[in-house]
Amino acid sequence: MSRNKNIKGVIACLSAAAVAATCSAALFAAEIGSASSHREAPIIAGDPQADNTDVYAFVSPDAPDTTTLVANWLPFEEPAGGPNFYQFAEDHNYDINIDNNGDAKADIVYRWTFKTNDARGTDTFLYNNGPVTTLDDENLLVRQTYTLEQINANSDPVTLVENAPVAPSHVGDASMPDYQGLRDAAITPVEGGGQSFAGQADDPFFLDLRVFDLLYGGDLSETGADTLSGYNVQSLALQVPNSDLTAGNDPVVGVWSTTSRPSMEIRGADGTQSFKGDDVQVSRLGMPLVNELVVPAGLKDAFNALPPEKDATVPEIVDRVNDPELPKLIEAIYGIPAPAAPRDDIFSIFLTGIEGLNKPQGKVTPAEMLRLNTSIPPAAEPSPLGVLGGDNAGFPNGRRLADDVVDIEIQALEGAVRTGEIVEALATGDGVFENDLAFSESFPYVALPHSGSGEGVPSGGVAAGGGGMAAESSSEARSETTAPTPRASATTAAGEDESISALPISAGVLGALLGGLGLVMWRRGRTGVES
Repeated sequence: MSRNKNIKGVIACLSAAAVAATCSAALFAAEIGSASSHREAPIIAGDPQADNTDVYAFVSPDAPDTTTLVANWLPFEEPAGGPNFYQFAEDHNYDINIDNNGDAKADIVYRWTFKTNDARGTDTFLYNNGPVTTLDDENLLVRQTYTLEQINANSDPVTLVENAPVAPSHVGDASMPDYQGLRDAAITPVEGGGQSFAGQADDPFFLDLRVFDLLYGGDLSETGADTLSGYNVQSLALQVPNSDLTAGNDPVVGVWSTTSRPSMEIRGADGTQSFKGDDVQVSRLGMPLVNELVVPAGLKDAFNALPPEKDATVPEIVDRVNDPELPKLIEAIYGIPAPAAPRDDIFSIFLTGIEGLNKPQGKVTPAEMLRLNTSIPPAAEPSPLGVLGGDNAGFPNGRRLADDVVDIEIQALEGAVRTGEIVEALATGDGVFENDLAFSESFPYVALPHSGSGEGVPSGGVAAGGGGMAAESSSEARSETTAPTPRASATTAAGEDESISALPISAGVLGALLGGLGLVMWRRGRTGVES
């Protein structure tokens, strides 16, 4: 194998890890953030119902006067995982937090709390004892409902939704012959405008995460497959008017999700479980993959408990971010030079927002979270590369379900923002270009969950599919069965597409990104599928 081919292979192999380091590097001197988190910290790995996996924030494509917020929990749900299947926890607070003045504190908290009605008793082990055709079908023996509250700073909570139904786990086609109907029935209007959803969904995050197997198998044989293909999550989605989120004339908001629960879990000798004590934050999520692949194991649980306004107070994390490990590892093994530390080139992307794009007005407290400019309309032809692909409506301006954050962040980590030139060895990213299931065109946008009727277990994107999806998501399988179709890229300048905001990105940080890097990236050997 030639050195060039070897270099390209390793970058594909390290892509998922590089993503995290990117976020991490981005945290700079104010860091400690939240992260895309599938079992990313020792304590939360044992508490999956509290484990945030990803958070998304975007202007609704079919209702641009509204913003959609999506947050997911409980990673790696095997679709056929009965007899208890999956549900949100009682005694937990599932929150989506909004900062609308740049001080890194939550000005608005949307809080979901759940109640469970388990009618099985001593009669049966079944989740349902016959086909379920409606959410109140007597055959559905385990049901959940929720209350959604809006908690504004210095104000009493306001109930937006009460006793709303949760879409159940997709047990299988015999049990739930019309799951789409159940999903639709679980969409609930919100007091004052908007709509809410709670229930199971396909995990929308797509990437190859086999870096944990000694850097993708040690010989680069384990690349190009969607590790999360075939798995489900518990999803919360909320769509509200943009004006409900913003303050004054500033259209930019910061977004992150958290889970809190009582500090003490008590298990009785009779098998019962209860919680006592004050609520404590046990999981936090904003930008993808920071805690999962950057923060060392000894700091991960503290990282999950930290509020954004304290991001700058933990020097151990700051050091890991300011001089990240992964670029040095890539340089040592494969000869690709690591950008010089400190990594101030990506500071604004992840900490403050980008001047002229998604930086709040006035003084900004550096903190790691998604930042969304709600005044930028959805793109007519979205690019999965977001701003890197000339589409200002995408990541890092918020995060849409189809944004390929892995490949975007790889380029930033290895210096594309600093140099204004694409890193050719990174052009194929991790080889996973889209989700295993198509997203919906309307709220809540997340794909339906994989059915328990599928054969076998989720397969991480190999051609056989997992959870009932015979989807070929590896690069090799895709190239053998479909003609290469370059993904949408920066074929026009931002000002030439009416769907892309003409806001100037004056900070040098992203000037290079909008200079055509996306087009170069896709013209140099990357074959993907149009998202």
